[in-house]
Amino acid sequence: MTVYLHEGDLPADVLGPGPVAVDSETMGLNPHRDRLCLLQISDGRGDEHLVRFAAGHYDAPNLKAVLADPARLKLMHFARFDVAVIHRFLGVWATPVFCTKIASKLVRTYTDRHGLKDLLRETLGVEISKQQQSSDWGAATLSDAQKEYAASDVRHLHRAHEVLAERLAREGRRHIAQACFDFLPTRAELDLAGWPETDIFAHM
Repeated sequence: MTVYLHEGDLPADVLGPGPVAVDSETMGLNPHRDRLCLLQISDGRGDEHLVRFAAGHYDAPNLKAVLADPARLKLMHFARFDVAVIHRFLGVWATPVFCTKIASKLVRTYTDRHGLKDLLRETLGVEISKQQQSSDWGAATLSDAQKEYAASDVRHLHRAHEVLAERLAREGRRHIAQACFDFLPTRAELDLAGWPETDIFAHM
């Protein structure tokens, strides 16, 4: 298991075929204000690749090709944010997508703890640290702790996807989940267009 840090783009042909786990690190949680600093990606075979971006430099053709590939499922946790940020800065829609947070909310209805840390602990018996969640991802040098934190956010998503997909099928909610996943680009577009907290389906 190795964590690779790349500057500006993903090298060609470093990922095997099939689904990829994807996550992002930004300067904050407002995609209009806070820039994309790092994108993590893994094919689930043991290595994690971190792609770091300098401010204003998002010409990453290899990475964009993987993210926009309609034949590759993208596994994300809270995909609503990552899909929006990727579109805002890289200009591609990272679809199709499976969001482990949405799936968790649909099948783990016995809890209100749907963060990645709690999800992985309960479904896989895996402990991850979130200590570096609020840190300076735009720093000139990333610490080993930051790189490990970023890698851990994609390291277990393939196995979590397997567990959650089985539970969605078991509970008869796979079709609802898929409809939610298909709607994510539209939800992200609404966020980027200025309706982040407005329920446009509500009467009032």
